[in-house]
Amino acid sequence: MKKIIYTVVLLLFSSTIFASHILIPMDKSQKNHLKAYGIAYWILQNNIEVNWLLNYRGGSFSLSYYKDIKDECTIRGVSFEVISDAEANIIFAKIASPEVNMDKVKLEKVPRIAVYAPKSHQQWDDAVTMVLNYAEIPYDQIYDEEIINGDLAKYDWLHLHHEDFTGQYGKFYGSYRHAGWYINDKREAESEAARLGFNKVSELKLFVSKPSKISFLMAGIFLQCALQQTHTT
Repeated sequence: MKKIIYTVVLLLFSSTIFASHILIPMDKSQKNHLKAYGIAYWILQNNIEVNWLLNYRGGSFSLSYYKDIKDECTIRGVSFEVISDAEANIIFAKIASPEVNMDKVKLEKVPRIAVYAPKSHQQWDDAVTMVLNYAEIPYDQIYDEEIINGDLAKYDWLHLHHEDFTGQYGKFYGSYRHAGWYINDKREAESEAARLGFNKVSELKLFVSKPSKISFLMAGIFLQCALQQTHTT
């Protein structure tokens, strides 16, 4: 009996030692690439560091083993592998080799994301919004009033909705100027411009698009890669 108990304890102890990393692959073995980016975001939200393995198996993620993370991957349908310290070190050594075009980037801070879109914006209007919602990555929706109030400084990444910043409605005028939704959007834009103290929508758009008012932020590592995956998988 003692021998059986000793064997069970040894197996449990061994699994703790040798299965100490989680690898989230982003190659063809990954069942749900978009949800995988959401998992990486969720991990950062829980103040756990994530290694982003650039060009290794499609840009995989690795991190220390936590049962809660393993369970969350299972719940969200994200493929993962439990590997040992030795296996992780072999991967890191391969990535560090100057002979390969790979790198390991440590992610420590969860990015604050905003989508620039009018209040009438629907999720299906925009592919990035659909990706964010499906991947369960939180974001704030902001528009001209928030820009004027200086709220843009709160965010690390900004996605611009279908906006040309001319305020001339030229994009859909030829085909949809008589459509009810077009007329309603035009009326709402003019009403909002007047409420914010501008005579024309074009004056409002010029104001918010000045470099001192709005920054076209680069980054969005999760979203750019997620969108790329929608085209390649």
